[in-house]
Amino acid sequence: LQVPNNGQSCLANYTRCQIFSYINQNPGVQFRALCSILCLPVGLVEYHLGVLVRAGLVSFIRDGRYKRFFVSKRFSKREMLAICLLRHKTTRRIIEVLLQKKKLYHTKLANEIAITPQALTWQMKTLSGNKFILKVNCGLKTFYSLDNSSVPLLMEYLAVIR
Repeated sequence: LQVPNNGQSCLANYTRCQIFSYINQNPGVQFRALCSILCLPVGLVEYHLGVLVRAGLVSFIRDGRYKRFFVSKRFSKREMLAICLLRHKTTRRIIEVLLQKKKLYHTKLANEIAITPQALTWQMKTLSGNKFILKVNCGLKTFYSLDNSSVPLLMEYLAVIR
């Protein structure tokens, strides 16, 4: 990974370098997870992340209430969104099952991932509009599948997240 010259001085600090390295190895990591895993106080991580973001070394995207951090310019917006989806345990399981089974109706998918149909409905509402999972209504049944153009991307980043 090449670091721009203006970022070299930022990474001279041990804590900042530690944070940057962890984000590089774990794209899409959450702020609190970063604090917990590196055993660093919240205020310290917040300060050093601010320095890294201002230097253009680290970027973030919002994932609901959370921020997920990435090494800048390493991933496209679509790749960062895919990684964010895969960082959620239930969403990751939905995607894994759809990668295997290709197309499932609502109740069958809920059974496969061992959640209630109501919980799956809630999950799918939060996923609506992401353009990775497709929903087709056929009579009284709703079928889910993955967008074919997204499959290689999801498979690649599923391996990264694991």
